[in-house]
Amino acid sequence: MSIESAATIIEPLRAPLRGKATVPGDKSISHRAVLFAAMAEGVSKLTGVLDSEDVRSSMAAVRQLGARVELELQPDKSLAGVVEGWGAKGPSQPEGPIDCGNSGTTARLLMGVLAPWDVRVELTGDESLVKRPMRRITAPLMKMGVRFQPEGRETLPLVVCGTRGLHPLVYDAPMASAQLKTAVLLAGVYARGTTTVNEPAPSRNHTELMLPEFGVDTTAADRTASVTGPAALKACEVQVPGDPSSAAFLACAAALKPGSSVQIENVSLNPARIGFTRTLERMGACVNLRRTGSAGKEPYGTVSVDYTPNLRGCEVPADKIASIVDEIPVLSLVAAHARGVTVFREVGELRVKETDRLEAVVEGLSSLGVDTWVEGNDLFIEGQPDLVVPDAASFDSKGDHRLAMTWALVGLTGGSSVSVANFDSVKISYPQFLSDIERLAR
Repeated sequence: MSIESAATIIEPLRAPLRGKATVPGDKSISHRAVLFAAMAEGVSKLTGVLDSEDVRSSMAAVRQLGARVELELQPDKSLAGVVEGWGAKGPSQPEGPIDCGNSGTTARLLMGVLAPWDVRVELTGDESLVKRPMRRITAPLMKMGVRFQPEGRETLPLVVCGTRGLHPLVYDAPMASAQLKTAVLLAGVYARGTTTVNEPAPSRNHTELMLPEFGVDTTAADRTASVTGPAALKACEVQVPGDPSSAAFLACAAALKPGSSVQIENVSLNPARIGFTRTLERMGACVNLRRTGSAGKEPYGTVSVDYTPNLRGCEVPADKIASIVDEIPVLSLVAAHARGVTVFREVGELRVKETDRLEAVVEGLSSLGVDTWVEGNDLFIEGQPDLVVPDAASFDSKGDHRLAMTWALVGLTGGSSVSVANFDSVKISYPQFLSDIERLAR
């Protein structure tokens, strides 16, 4: 690997991926652990927290709001330590704006965290984050009594004007979004009455699993979740399992690299997060899951994947997309190697991620000579089982960590080196990605 004019050169792996690996802590659970501990009364103990730029944005934000955060780097590169929350007295008025960096989770969840308090807090972010849609969060919170300034703005920067007189809400969400659901439920913890979010398809349920650990009764089913307030969060211990979205990149690499066989240990096996394994199975990949324990109510275990020479195209229906939305770029790369056409239905949400991932996938796979196109919100990929990576192929991650790792896999599992511009964005979720995958190929 070398750096040339802001592009990182990724060389093909010299050997198959073999052996055991772990991945960093789950990003979604890490954000929630930090934010919920900051809201709670008392001192919470956190272990396995992901050390990434996004999670550090959440840590910095709650410090500005008055929480004490003492999380230290551990030998395994995770963060562990304590967070003392503001509890019943509520967050402090920060001296200036809160910069959420690239983290949509930080910004959107903070809106729900701040909603029940008499504070005025400006939220902003980097060049990418200030373009991402926030109306999906502000609309239901305004129905509960929160104000946002300037009125009518649908992107950051926004000033959240909280209120102690929140109204409970029954909200039929227009899309399946764990961030939307969480923001409304966190506000609902302090509203007088029951707040319910109904979704058109299941989304990640980490909030519903974690709030009871902090002492807040939560009712949850397949597409609905409720809290009854006013309630109070109480400090607890949170162990963060490995991130399935990070594990997906090692799993897909093993499926594509001849002779590979890997076991990824201590990964969250939350059913709402392991859709990528079911998609790989639909493509004919050899994938096995084995549960080994639980962290609170979050199951974890081992994901085993072997090289699969005869992958086949498949169709992923719309109601399964929420469980693989972050893995679609790398699954699209696997589909590019499969025989036949793979269809991902209703993936318009990819247009409003860190970048337009839908456009980026079409652009990147097309540059490899793979027929890739979009019809409406459906993504089609006509795979090539004998796909050969052209010499000196180059990609741009556009500052998106999922794209950076996807395009790196083109070089790592192929026969030619590739260049990836802005590869550094992997620090957002998986800083050790390249060293972990190279270690498995020794």
